[in-house]
Amino acid sequence: MTSTLPAYMRQVYFDGIGGPDVIRIGEAKVPRPGPGEVLIEVVAAGVNRPDCAQRAGNYPPPQGESDIPGLEVSGRVALLGEGVSDLSLGDEVCALLGSGGYAEYTVANAQLCLPLPKALNLADAAGIPETYFTVFDNVVTRGKLQADEIFLVHGGSSGIGSTAIPLAKHFGAIVITTAGSSDKCAFCRTLGADYAINYKTQDFVEEIKAITRKRGVDLILDIVGGSYVPRNISVLATEGRLVQIAFLQSPYVESFDLTRIMVRRLTLTGSTLRPRTIAQKAEIAAALKAKVWPLLDKGAVRPIIHATFPLEQARRAHKLMESSAHLGKILLLTGK
Repeated sequence: MTSTLPAYMRQVYFDGIGGPDVIRIGEAKVPRPGPGEVLIEVVAAGVNRPDCAQRAGNYPPPQGESDIPGLEVSGRVALLGEGVSDLSLGDEVCALLGSGGYAEYTVANAQLCLPLPKALNLADAAGIPETYFTVFDNVVTRGKLQADEIFLVHGGSSGIGSTAIPLAKHFGAIVITTAGSSDKCAFCRTLGADYAINYKTQDFVEEIKAITRKRGVDLILDIVGGSYVPRNISVLATEGRLVQIAFLQSPYVESFDLTRIMVRRLTLTGSTLRPRTIAQKAEIAAALKAKVWPLLDKGAVRPIIHATFPLEQARRAHKLMESSAHLGKILLLTGK
């Protein structure tokens, strides 16, 4: 933490809508926290697919949020807003944001700041909030995953997948995942996946039928959408749940027979994190602190960091993200 706050900071911004070439580095005034907020001197910011969608004009920040991209950071508390009593200057935290993470300083709601896990360095902690909030809420809370259930997560080598696999294993599930290469499948197995299916060379529907002896899976976490939706439904067991959290392929589905949903009493649900209220996100933060932070503290689970880039190379980070060549998380470092 700096002893005196500067007037200006470096930040990443988008010079219009488009591909990674619209990414620029510039200067902006250091923001000030409002009531219930803190200013964080950013050490690292996580790079996520929603940042790319925002850059492409498909995922604008919620009203009142910064135009600076970035949904998660780690760093040190540099200034306290009115009414904040649970944090102190200099505290090392990671935080979920509505926007604003790609900068040297950012404002976060104090309720969405969580302490640095004992087993992690401060930079790596930036890889926690977005994926852990998302996975825990959708797999454990919304998806109601139980011990000994069979869990399928698509995109096992992604930030979401590399978070979901070890968490689901810790909670006692049998984990199946899909990935796009033999190397990615091997990576998923190192995280604890019981079965990893190469969706480019194997039909995941037929593979799952064989693995489960036609029983099906209890819970699916899907980030693909499109043609995967009816295929997912076809491999759900009785009382199975499909949780949709993204649409890498498409939000639209060709017509399909809904009879299986009725006969097998299936549940189709989904959620988005960014537009939810602070109170709703704070509930997830409290649950994470109680049920997941002890695991992070002792290193039982941890964010998998694939690559780091200085803030000025955000363009390279976005290109890597969109290439899908990464295994785990991508971070931007401020040098703080």
